[in-house]
Amino acid sequence: MAALEPRDADVVPAVVPVSGAGVLSRAYRALSIGIVSVIVLIAFEATAVGTAMPVAARELDGLPLYAFAFSAYFTTSLFGMVLAGQWSDRSGPLASLAWGIAAFAAGLLLSGTAGAMWLFILGRAVQGLGGGLVIVALYVVVGRAYPEPLRPAIMAAFAAGWVVPSVVGPLAAGTVTEQLGWRWVFIGIPVLVVFPLALALPQIRRRAGGPAEEAVAAPLDSRRIRLALGISLGAGFLQYAAQDLRWVSLLPGLVGAALIVPSVLRLLPRGTYRAARGLPSVVLLRGIAAGSFVGAESFVPLMLVTQRGLSPTLAGLSLAAGGGTWALGSYLQSRPRLEPYRDRLTALGMIVVAAAIATAPTVLVHAVPVWTVAVAWAFGCFGMGLVISSTSVLLLKLSPPEEAGANSAALQISDGLSNVVLLAAGGAAFAALGGGTVAHTASAATADGAHPAAFAAVFLPMAAVALAGAWVATRLHER
Repeated sequence: MAALEPRDADVVPAVVPVSGAGVLSRAYRALSIGIVSVIVLIAFEATAVGTAMPVAARELDGLPLYAFAFSAYFTTSLFGMVLAGQWSDRSGPLASLAWGIAAFAAGLLLSGTAGAMWLFILGRAVQGLGGGLVIVALYVVVGRAYPEPLRPAIMAAFAAGWVVPSVVGPLAAGTVTEQLGWRWVFIGIPVLVVFPLALALPQIRRRAGGPAEEAVAAPLDSRRIRLALGISLGAGFLQYAAQDLRWVSLLPGLVGAALIVPSVLRLLPRGTYRAARGLPSVVLLRGIAAGSFVGAESFVPLMLVTQRGLSPTLAGLSLAAGGGTWALGSYLQSRPRLEPYRDRLTALGMIVVAAAIATAPTVLVHAVPVWTVAVAWAFGCFGMGLVISSTSVLLLKLSPPEEAGANSAALQISDGLSNVVLLAAGGAAFAALGGGTVAHTASAATADGAHPAAFAAVFLPMAAVALAGAWVATRLHER
């Protein structure tokens, strides 16, 4: 991989638009297909591995450590995001992307061949590091290789890359797990790495392989790396405390907060948590949107199973239409004629998200049809498509080339940390109001004897947070 490190002379010039070109034109086709294939790989892993994970934990006698298989991924991915931002700004995104995909595949293989739960969790940690390196590097590639008018379209393609895996992934993983065993889900996915690497890396080397001119002589910032380590460890402690709501868990929770707060204040743009206009508000909005939506979505299947008697499969299918409407919202924001109205579209998206979250718990009243959740969530995903893609486009627009990596890392940190904090807060409120013991994953949760009020205590505050995001969306540009 050392050969992927660019020389100081290999400086990437400013992006020169190709007249009349689109993301699938001859000039950009190979690059676009390659990097979208990487997104498809990540999406397929996220949906497929989540399906096989319970079986893996049971066979490895690791059910008590089940939650750590998810938190290990998230914790190391935070560190990988900051490292990728530094690496990409100083040396270009090529090496970060290549090493990230390699670590991602190595982690899958380690988990797939693990004979004990601790080895399985270690594989997830390696995989998370790779995922963090990859996602930030991809953002830098978009900023370096595509002119500004094409960035909304490639971000829409990123969103579309999740549609098929979100439908096919669980079904394929379930079939493979039942017929061949869970290990083949983990071992088989790395084979998919070959195509994106072969197609994308040569194009990235040519179009975005070196550092920006302003960053050629800048070394890695060791202080930011230490802060990244602090935020990762803090997130791990906070997740551990959220999973065990005993008084003794206050100690790791306080340690986690003590590590996270100062690290976040230094890693995110100055003024983020007071919604300063411009880039700080873009980063804050990303966290508000992701945290409120994921925090609510994690409880939807649980609510439908425990309160309306649906099977886990039907409860999961209630969210299936969201992949398509999310891609539709992302496509809509990419239309050139709507570019002048991006702020309004983003605010509208947050209002739709807030309305969807507030509508979901109406099914706690048995007179309300259960399909109401499916319709509401389809609209909510449409709003998220508007918001998530727009924040990505605006971040690259507001970032100087030599800061694109660091700012992309900040955006992803805001996204990931808000998930942890709001899920922890929602889980605590849920348990306090009779929700029972909750185990969160991206698509499922379990509880015994959950009280309807416990669900309302989750959804209504999340809707209020999303509504606050509509105000933040009015501050995305400086006056």
